[in-house]
Amino acid sequence: QVQLVESGGGLVQPGGSLRLSCAASGSIFRLNPMGWYRQAPGKQRELVAGITSGGGSTRYADSVKGRFTISRDNAKNTVYLQMNSLKPEDTAVYFCNTDPPLGKGSWGLGTQVTVSS
Repeated sequence: QVQLVESGGGLVQPGGSLRLSCAASGSIFRLNPMGWYRQAPGKQRELVAGITSGGGSTRYADSVKGRFTISRDNAKNTVYLQMNSLKPEDTAVYFCNTDPPLGKGSWGLGTQVTVSS
């Protein structure tokens, strides 16, 4: 059974930073590329950042390039998302999953990020 637990969200002012963490089941984590996704109210869930299983390659949505950095620690079965220069439009629930994602039942609860003054 896949377990994905996201943490690190919160309320931050525009221009601020947050670091999200995702703890994942060991077997799923080590074998797969991982991604951070987000879903804003009324919008579809979208991939914002992805990283290969070994961590050697990353990709980002155009909207977050230069501001967000994805990384992983395979020894800790954890993937991170460092978010800098946050904007109100970054407000969403953030999830992690494999890239591409596993089935519907694989999603965790996510972590809420709210960017507001």
